[in-house]
Amino acid sequence: MRIAVIGAGLMGRAAVHDLARVEDVKQVGVFDIDESLAKDVALRYGEGKGTPAVLDAGDESRATEILRDYDAVVSCVTYKYNPGLTRAAIEAGCHMVDLGGNNDVVNIQREMDGDAERAGVIIVPDCGLAPGMVSIFAADAFAKLDRTKSIKIRVGGLPQSPRPPLNYQMVFSAEGLINEYWEPCVILEEGKKKVVSPMTAVEGLEFDGIGTLEAFYTSGGTSTLPDTYAGQVDFLDYKTIRYPGHCQLMKPMLEIGLGSRQKIEVDGQAVEPRALFKAVLDKNLTLGGLDMVLVRLIADGEKDGQAKTIVYEIVDRQDNKTGLTAMMRTTAFPAAIVAWMAAAGQITERGCKPQEMAVNPSLFIPQLKKRGINLEIKELS
Repeated sequence: MRIAVIGAGLMGRAAVHDLARVEDVKQVGVFDIDESLAKDVALRYGEGKGTPAVLDAGDESRATEILRDYDAVVSCVTYKYNPGLTRAAIEAGCHMVDLGGNNDVVNIQREMDGDAERAGVIIVPDCGLAPGMVSIFAADAFAKLDRTKSIKIRVGGLPQSPRPPLNYQMVFSAEGLINEYWEPCVILEEGKKKVVSPMTAVEGLEFDGIGTLEAFYTSGGTSTLPDTYAGQVDFLDYKTIRYPGHCQLMKPMLEIGLGSRQKIEVDGQAVEPRALFKAVLDKNLTLGGLDMVLVRLIADGEKDGQAKTIVYEIVDRQDNKTGLTAMMRTTAFPAAIVAWMAAAGQITERGCKPQEMAVNPSLFIPQLKKRGINLEIKELS
């Protein structure tokens, strides 16, 4: 099979690394607007299967032409390109997954469900970490319980050695980080969708060997789960994990408007606060230290008339041998797995479907473990 990767940044190169090591993948297309970057990633990560080429992700007609030669594509570019790439994939008859991260964009893609179904392809948005594989864990837990009372999802990408004052380093795009901290959050409460403010409801939690941490509401992590499980799950939420005190320091910066796109005048220049904030974060928090990713999903409910709790937990640390960060591994590998599953015929759904409905957890989870992502599942009565 032939699988394309659009975007040769951090997540793109991890997707290429993963797909190139799958035996039945014969070719991995590496596409980026920067030709030299595409060539470098194809050479360094493609295991002799990488085929680089130039592509402007906003050029739908060119994307359509390219994707006619591929069985599936992974979009690793920023989410604003995903509607156009979705149209291109449908026109080309190519399965597609993306890293998502924006609910409005996902809603636009889902409006193409009928077109994708008629074209005989599966489009699966939000296939990274969170949104991403945690949705598949939620589906796995839901299927194992007769009644699901709550699903609580906690995820964070952190430096292994935190540095003050924010105890954080950039592990993905600054745009994505600000979006999570800025946009409203959707949860389920009493089985109904509810919107809550980001960076609220701070709670403490512990991870063995790491210590005390905090978690708070951020946008996007629940993805389509509130729609899928409304009326079926009493309570469902998502919080981002950080070192203690991070929320208290970061939230005021956003409250005074540093996440806004509304331009203000500074010394006669029109300046977008968000653009400035992104530049400051990239400059001062791109530290290059080793990272780790923490995941904990707790599902509470009943099975055979008895109370039951199912816990999914991951502690993934940067892989020094490959140079792939934990965030690259836990974000790009799930997307690559779903793309491979689609190309291999292991996903039979057609249309634009959320992964909790389209992806079989019993097929997906072994693939994670095969890649060295240490997922522990505990079932407690």
